[in-house]
Amino acid sequence: MSIKVYINGEYFAKEDAKISVFDHGLLYGDGIFEGMRAYSGKVFRHQAHMDRLWNSARAIALEIPMTKEEMMKAVDDTLALNGLTDAYIRLVVTRGAGNLGLNPYNCSNPQVIIITDKITLYPQALYDNGMEIVTASTIRMPAAALSPRIKSLNYLNNIMAKLEAKTAGCEEALLLNFKGEIAECTGDNIFIIKDEVIYTPPTDAGILEGITRAAVIDLAKELGYEVREVARTRHDLYIADECFLTGSAAELIPVVKIDMRPIGDGKVGPVTKDLITHFRDLIVR
Repeated sequence: MSIKVYINGEYFAKEDAKISVFDHGLLYGDGIFEGMRAYSGKVFRHQAHMDRLWNSARAIALEIPMTKEEMMKAVDDTLALNGLTDAYIRLVVTRGAGNLGLNPYNCSNPQVIIITDKITLYPQALYDNGMEIVTASTIRMPAAALSPRIKSLNYLNNIMAKLEAKTAGCEEALLLNFKGEIAECTGDNIFIIKDEVIYTPPTDAGILEGITRAAVIDLAKELGYEVREVARTRHDLYIADECFLTGSAAELIPVVKIDMRPIGDGKVGPVTKDLITHFRDLIVR
């Protein structure tokens, strides 16, 4: 069965889902998106994703042509139409079609697109045994230039770092901010564990405020772990006991090597294993 894609209240077969080539989302990356997961037919942290989408829209003065409640229903309906209970959801809002040129006020009819499908971001072996990452020479876009808290369609900063990862034979790359502090990976937030204390970069380090990141922070605190949102450097990562990444698509995945150096003993650590186990319980609550 062909996947049906939602565009502005209508459904189209995957091969027929189209928007204008004059849409500023295509021409200039002028738009926003959310990546979400559904488990057992329920969208994980659905309201939190809607709140972040609306915050991104307000930050770029983009008017979403529906309410949060209407958007949530459209997501649920698209999942149901495609017969999906466990799925990845890509929700996109573009500025809409306009004239050539940057002026967003020349655009009309913002496009709301909902894609629901299966996703396997990384091989299962990496979840079982941990992954290797490298530090990218590409630095994270400074917040003063473009706030990473806006989940925009312009992901070229991340893509440049992803190219470095793939060239090095890795799936992921770590981006540092302009101060040399750890920011995040190309599509995931990062956590470091030292002496059973969990560290993750603060929002002012130049990170996206990940929904899964927030869920894992809450989960870790529930389990009795100390969590500190403080600036860290590569030195802290090199001497860490454990490391893992979080993201809606990636979920929670261990990291066992950085820049060809083993993290801890080079194996998935006990704190990470504990969090993975309880995260699996969390997503089906």
